[in-house]
Amino acid sequence: MNKKPEGTDTRLTQDPHAVREGREKNLEAAIGRQVRELRKRQRLTGSELAAQTGLSVGMLSKIENGVISPSLATLQTLANTLRVPLVQLFEGFEEIRGAMHVKAGEGVEIARAGTRAGHQYKLLGHIGSNDSGVVVEPYLIELTDESDRFPTFQHEGIELLYMLDGKVDYRHGDRIYTLEPGDTLLFDADAPHGPEDLLDLPARYLSIITYPQRK
Repeated sequence: MNKKPEGTDTRLTQDPHAVREGREKNLEAAIGRQVRELRKRQRLTGSELAAQTGLSVGMLSKIENGVISPSLATLQTLANTLRVPLVQLFEGFEEIRGAMHVKAGEGVEIARAGTRAGHQYKLLGHIGSNDSGVVVEPYLIELTDESDRFPTFQHEGIELLYMLDGKVDYRHGDRIYTLEPGDTLLFDADAPHGPEDLLDLPARYLSIITYPQRK
């Protein structure tokens, strides 16, 4: 029988295989399609929407067909007339989404805040701010005989550990978890945490930290 993790709800709401509707890579085309769909949804003809917004029928047609780039004032008028937030007119636009590929052995060695002597941190990738509101920092951490003992870490966000080699006792709050290859540990990083005892060295594990973007 599968054991349910303590303090968790296994009913997940996000479908990991879901695919969004096709989006436009051209901003004008995305706005035009959205205006046209909203107009039709409200059963308005082009002439009726043009009259209510003070635009010419020809101008509205050009907007809906993505031929021109409407001004912000025009977009605000259209949004008000269609009774939707201004940002909804941009919903169909496909923004460029970042990705970073790091080949084996090419992670950037860094001194992250809280790093101690002998603990090697390799940053495996980094993407700048995006509209998700979340920062993700993936690290490969290596502990050797030279790694010193140190007080536990404590920082905002959620952290996931995946054990690759070796064996360590890892503290989270007032509990100790023995991590061996293939084990994972997901936790609230605001509680004190860190390696308590290094049982089988060298040890390597992935640490993936997520936290809110700074506004």
